Formats: sequence, structure tokens, C-alpha cells
Amino acid sequence: MRLQKFMARSGVASRRRSEEIIAAGRVEVNGETVTEMGVKIDPTTDTVRVDGEKLSREELKYIKLNKPTGVISSADDPRGRKTVVDYVDHLPQRLYPVGRLDYDSRGLILLTNDGDLTHILTHPSFTVTKVYRVEIAGILTSESLTRLETGIELEDGPTAPARLSQVKYKGGSTVFKLALHEGRNRQIRRMCKAVGHEVQDLVRLRIGPLALKDLAGGSWRELSAEEINELNNLKKEKLAEAERDKNSQEDEL
Repeated sequence: MRLQKFMARSGVASRRRSEEIIAAGRVEVNGETVTEMGVKIDPTTDTVRVDGEKLSREELKYIKLNKPTGVISSADDPRGRKTVVDYVDHLPQRLYPVGRLDYDSRGLILLTNDGDLTHILTHPSFTVTKVYRVEIAGILTSESLTRLETGIELEDGPTAPARLSQVKYKGGSTVFKLALHEGRNRQIRRMCKAVGHEVQDLVRLRIGPLALKDLAGGSWRELSAEEINELNNLKKEKLAEAERDKNSQEDEL
């Protein structure tokens, strides 16, 4: 097994980030510092250490959680607020949330120690779609809808095109589904504010093939075999695409 893959399987980081850690001279194999890429190891006989800490191959674990509002989507919080990891801190694996969902938002969070999957689901270059149910104050005009779909200029740059569907009006508010593949800090709230609307409720319904479905707020469960298989298929597809793109770029040089 390639060293960076073993590191990802051990919950250190994604394969790409693991390569950076190797290049920085932070990894030892059987007592020898390794900095070059492509090194292969035998997980059953070789000893791998990162920053002096011995790694062991963890069982890959996948948990989906319906995050309530008022919970932080990180592994820890310096202010002592409840985090998504607190729900599963009794499990033996070190699990981390995939992407962010802000304090005031609720819905689907994936917790896993699969570094490769985390990288694919969160890096915008892989264009994995996330779907949200958004409720805003006021009536969304067709002009504002078009602006949201084509891209909004925010302080940290323009947003990628999004897709709105199932637009409904409820009293003095508008409810719709929004699909996008970016995940900037409070992005949807900032997009809606840019067209003159405050978000009243924001729920993430889907990450790629993984759906929230009828999981109750504050509840979690391990993914089914079918759900894991769908994510693994996505992972293989995206990694293969990245490898093809890399080879194509090398051929052009």
C-alpha cells in the first residue's frame, strides 16, 4: 500500500495532504524519515510514525448526523460549545466532520475518518453537489433568482453558478431548494443577503449521493452498506478523473 494511502486510512489527512506532510519530513517508516513520494509499505509489518506518533490502520467509519442549530460543525470548540463530534465521542475511531454547516443552520453532516472521501466531498475542484432547503424573508423576484443562479459577487470573490428549484411562497417568505458545489463560510446566507433577503431557515438535505431523508434532528446513525457503496463509487470516479486530468496536464508540458 502506498504510504499516503495508509496515512489517509489511518485518519491523518487526505492523500494529497498526506503527501505534503511526507514532503515536509514529518513521516518515518521503520525509523527512517521519508520525504519522497511513491513509497510503499506493508501495514502488517512496517511501523509508520507522523510527528513521532505511531499510526495504526483504523476501521473506516461513516456516520450521518442531523445537526441541530446551536451546534458547531467542527471537532472541537475553544469556547466550549457543543460540537458534532460530541455526539460520537464514545466511538473508538477519530471522526471528523466533512465540510462546514454554520452554527445557525441544521441538517446533514457526514462524520468519517476517510481522508480521501473528505477531500473529494469538500474541495470545490471535485464539484460535488450539496442541496439545501432555504427559507428567506420576503418574496424572491425572478431577477434575484437569476443572480443567485448565475453567481453573486461576494467579498471573497464571485460564487460559482447555483441551481434553484421548487420555489414556493409562504406568507411573507420564500422557500426553495438550492444546489451548489462550493462550501464557503456562511455562503448561502451571504448570497441571499446580497440580493436583499435574510435567511430564516437553512437545512442541508444532501451531500453528493448521501441524503438526510427522515433522520430526526440531533440523531445519527452509521451509513448503510448501500450508502457506503455509493460514496465509494463517487470516490473512485473522482480520483480517476483527477488522475486523468493530471496525466493530461503532464502530456501538455
